[in-house]
Amino acid sequence: MAQHIELQGDHTEAIMKQEFEKLHQFLRDEEAARIVELRTEELQKIRTLREKIENITRDIASLTDIISAIEETMAGDDISFLQNYHKIEEKVQCTLQNPEPTSAALIQVSQHLGNLKFNVWEKMQNIANYTPVILDPNTAHCRLSLSNDLTTVRFSETSMGGPPGPDRFDSSAVVLGSESFCSGSHSWDVKVGESSNWALGVMAESTPRRGNLTSGSGLWRIWYYNGQYRVGSTPGAPVLLTVEQKPQRIRVQLDWDLGQLSFFDPVHDVHLHTIDYTFTERVFPFINVTCEVSPLKIMPLKTSVTVMHHHAYL
Repeated sequence: MAQHIELQGDHTEAIMKQEFEKLHQFLRDEEAARIVELRTEELQKIRTLREKIENITRDIASLTDIISAIEETMAGDDISFLQNYHKIEEKVQCTLQNPEPTSAALIQVSQHLGNLKFNVWEKMQNIANYTPVILDPNTAHCRLSLSNDLTTVRFSETSMGGPPGPDRFDSSAVVLGSESFCSGSHSWDVKVGESSNWALGVMAESTPRRGNLTSGSGLWRIWYYNGQYRVGSTPGAPVLLTVEQKPQRIRVQLDWDLGQLSFFDPVHDVHLHTIDYTFTERVFPFINVTCEVSPLKIMPLKTSVTVMHHHAYL
């Protein structure tokens, strides 16, 4: 047990470092991209300003030439001046507009610095998923392996190791969620894919984790085995379900207060079954899988950021 705890600590630390490195790399990439955007705007503004300076310089040179030509003509005799009057008048009519300040000529500092941390954090949601149920590796049967983010479980014919304990299942290939529910409404989607043998639902906190789970009480689930879907609770006879389209995902929806556990196919928007039961204790999300073909994965939720605006009236 002590050796396993030490291995757990080292493995958890390594995964934490990997996850933080992903966040660090995201921040480095975001910083680099925003600096490139800033410098690009800076170069564009300077290029525009230089073009205006060059235009003004050409206009000044042109005016200087006109003034020199007029002065040269006026320096001659009066008859020559009168004869060339119309040409002189045309040159004088060549008026130039005074250069006016251009709006947004300076760098838009507010666009680069305004709410910088918030904007980066909002964008970070693309890589920071929220999963409503996290699996507890301390409960996983020795034939089950979990992904590093504790959202995917895979069955293996060989033992994954791990010391026995009161929290770990010893005969059923089961893993529980890390958090229990004793009130409120909760929902999570599980991708079952092409798995040919799985079960999903909830299990009571007091249900023993040793031996045959179906011989006792406190287990409510839907399962797929030998091409058939069944649903039920222990003790009790299961109900055979008629499912027209094979679900790739199963939504487990628990309303603890109302006493309902419902199962849906969210892809085809089909209600599969609802179990009515008056829950009296905490329940844990429950997953059972004994098929190596396809792992089961708890799907992340779509998250969004809402900004509340408060208006003050005088």
